[in-house]
Amino acid sequence: MEENKPVIPDEVVMTKIYEIRNQKVMLDYDLSELYGVETKVLKQAVRRNIKRFPKDFMFELTKEEFTNLRSQIVTSKSGGTRYMPMAFTEHGVLMLSSILRSDRAIEMNIQIMRIFTKMKEVLLTHKDILLKMEQMEYLQERQGEDIEVIFKYLEKLLKKDKEKETQEKRKRIGYKRD
Repeated sequence: MEENKPVIPDEVVMTKIYEIRNQKVMLDYDLSELYGVETKVLKQAVRRNIKRFPKDFMFELTKEEFTNLRSQIVTSKSGGTRYMPMAFTEHGVLMLSSILRSDRAIEMNIQIMRIFTKMKEVLLTHKDILLKMEQMEYLQERQGEDIEVIFKYLEKLLKKDKEKETQEKRKRIGYKRD
């Protein structure tokens, strides 16, 4: 096998990266599919090596998170799941390589790490564009507020002019000076 040839197209792997709890994660059943092992085997390996997976490496989804995720991806697995899926952050996926030692798992891990790296690079190169857009949005909001203040001030001035004009047009009553 060629060294840089991916096991599975990057686009397919990228569809298996989700954002949960403001983190990019991959789920146990997707990883087990990519690694060519049963989900049960992957979970057993993780539980046997749980010290390698602190909360910032891996966490179990809540029922609510799992329900929300299923509604987002619109597909459901056949049959119910007895346990909530495990979500692995980039570091958790990297740690999996130390407990799953099959050739396919190693190749997939390398590919996944490269994809995570590419995603970071894209974010970093476009960060300056995002910052500029945020600045423009902020300026536009401020200008909108400033324009609103100007219109209110103009309305007051127009109101005062109308009042002055109506006062001048009124018929005077009372004593007149010669």
